[in-house]
Amino acid sequence: MDTTSRLLMFLEIIERGSFAQVAEMRNIDRSVISKQMNKLEEDLGVRLLNRSTRSFSLTAAGAEMMKKAQEIRELLSDTLQIAENFHTEPRGLLKMTSPSIIGKRYLQPVINDFQKRFPQVEIELRLEDRFVDIVGEGFDLAFRVGDLKESNLIARYLARNRMLIVATPEFIQTYGNPKSIAELAQLPAATYASNSLRVDNLHYVDEQGVDASVAIKSCYRANDGELLLLKALAHSAYCVVPAFLIGDEIKKGSLIPILTDLNLPSFRKVQAVYPHRGLPVRTQLFLDAVKQYIGDDKPIWEHNIPNFDTMYQFKD
Repeated sequence: MDTTSRLLMFLEIIERGSFAQVAEMRNIDRSVISKQMNKLEEDLGVRLLNRSTRSFSLTAAGAEMMKKAQEIRELLSDTLQIAENFHTEPRGLLKMTSPSIIGKRYLQPVINDFQKRFPQVEIELRLEDRFVDIVGEGFDLAFRVGDLKESNLIARYLARNRMLIVATPEFIQTYGNPKSIAELAQLPAATYASNSLRVDNLHYVDEQGVDASVAIKSCYRANDGELLLLKALAHSAYCVVPAFLIGDEIKKGSLIPILTDLNLPSFRKVQAVYPHRGLPVRTQLFLDAVKQYIGDDKPIWEHNIPNFDTMYQFKD
């Protein structure tokens, strides 16, 4: 391993936060990481890390080398991109991450068609509902539901993300069809909960056009939207879900939108996120294919919900 490779490994350690995580990501022993860092410090003639048995901290020299390592990684990425863009046909690895449901329903069909058109492109898709470190974990492209927080990343809007409230006919027969937000709040709900987000309230816009919310009577919580739908389909709860979670359940009549005169604000938009403005050809072509598949105005998933444009006081 040369000095440049060790500097990139050093940068991974800083970004991942531990030797062990880098070893796991690279599928090598932790001792190999430690030896390479010792060799890097020996080559450079400076100490980069103050290490203990459980943690490390950057030295002043290490902080400066981290900046240089970031510049080196960006330069290498740009160099490879320039070379790749001279190929007449897209090729190489496209590494992506996405929330599970979006990856399964809306990316996989695009991937299947894309690789038929461009067989020289390899695709690696990681389904993660957490916000991954795109740069540190080496992703070319990430699909996210929510606003961009990292200022050094680029985001491209893909689609709106409207919400709806659904329940089964059996649930309505048992608990009644709510006629107001107050009645809905008394019914058992299946709600989303994770380490980063816990839904305890239903947000809506009141008759005066003011943002408001009401506490939800949650009887079941999960960090997976499909599980919330399954709970609703078991007739024991209603759930508030983004439209992209709906398949054919409403068309078949197994789920019914309820309290459709409520004014629900749009939720977090669906976006594609990537580390650099200049994308390699394979990434740009794939992103364009995803956008075409989802649709420009009305996203593909909204076609699964009959008369959705008239529900929840939506105005295009």
